[in-house]
Amino acid sequence: MNANQVMALAAMCQVALQVQKLAKYGQSQQHEIEPLLNSLLATDADNAEQIYGGSRNLHSGYRALVAQLSPGSDKNVELVKYVGGLIQLERILSSKPQALAELGRDIDQVKNKLQHLDLLDESIIAAFADTYARIISPLGQRIQVFGQPALLKQSSIQNRIRALLLAGIRAAVLWRQVGGKRRHFIFAKRKILALAKEHI
Repeated sequence: MNANQVMALAAMCQVALQVQKLAKYGQSQQHEIEPLLNSLLATDADNAEQIYGGSRNLHSGYRALVAQLSPGSDKNVELVKYVGGLIQLERILSSKPQALAELGRDIDQVKNKLQHLDLLDESIIAAFADTYARIISPLGQRIQVFGQPALLKQSSIQNRIRALLLAGIRAAVLWRQVGGKRRHFIFAKRKILALAKEHI
């Protein structure tokens, strides 16, 4: 277990927290979403720090991870479901070269749009959301989002949630690339907790 693996987990936790806030309250924190969406564009990064611009940008993700693994603290069951769902979806995606190639093309198109638009512009969020709907959703194992039905019907909320889930898939890709395994959740829990605590 190493710092890069824990950073990938923190990113997935931060995605899950923001999805929860959008689905239940219709709100999200711009400074927490921005590094997550930026990670989708970091296709040539050398390490996890470069992908997220440093661990300080994932502060709430690290905090959630520590809370989740600390004995006696309140557990966020939905967060566990979201993170587990992202890891499962990424495993399916990694076995589909055609979907991966399509995903790469979509990200390149977004990069071109960003020459004229801001990362948090509605049309950029919508482009990420469309990528998720077209490429990730059909893979199966859909992630069930828990929240207020009235909020979940709003297209702007749907787009933000899907864009975040796409960023969650990016974090799951990183998790696998740096050697993350499912068994680590059982056998390396104390090591994950110790490394995550260094960032809160």
